[in-house]
Amino acid sequence: MNHDLFPVSRTDLDRLRETLIVRAQDDGVLDVAYRIMDSPVGPLLLATTEKGLVRVAFEIEDFDAVLETLAQRVSPRILDAPKRLDVAAVELEEYFTGHRHEFDLPLDHALSRGFRQEVQRFLPQIGYGQTLSYKEVAGLVGNPQAVRAVGTACATNPLPVVVPCHRVLRTDGSLGGYIGGLEAKTALLSLEQAA
Repeated sequence: MNHDLFPVSRTDLDRLRETLIVRAQDDGVLDVAYRIMDSPVGPLLLATTEKGLVRVAFEIEDFDAVLETLAQRVSPRILDAPKRLDVAAVELEEYFTGHRHEFDLPLDHALSRGFRQEVQRFLPQIGYGQTLSYKEVAGLVGNPQAVRAVGTACATNPLPVVVPCHRVLRTDGSLGGYIGGLEAKTALLSLEQAA
């Protein structure tokens, strides 16, 4: 019997991949689905659970490291399953083309706790094209002395762009930091014409 390997077509591989994704979902062994999409601020990794979007990551964060963190903190049952993120990808594309000013996606805040999560849940209330200072956000979430903690909550936001930490600036109007880098923050603010 000849055991030579036969070339497999891209179509057959895609079909096999889809079958594996469906089986994993049906068998309840797919806890985190992810995909990578292109955007004006570079490639973005999107990840979702049954609860909702759990992670948006910039390439600068190292996608392999992001997936490793998801495996450790959410579930090791992760699969590249792009179709599960079609709605998120469409909403992000609409945002980047200026046709969407707020997101309607269910969010999973599993990667944040306590005050950080409280701040991150507040951030979508900052309207498109508007900015607040870290100090103003601290006051609005009821802890006016927690300016640095607000900065930390923004810096560790697992859902950048969708949860708009880019709309939070230093009191003097300078950018502060950003998980995706200052070029990305500037690009997002310019997109929203808030810079």
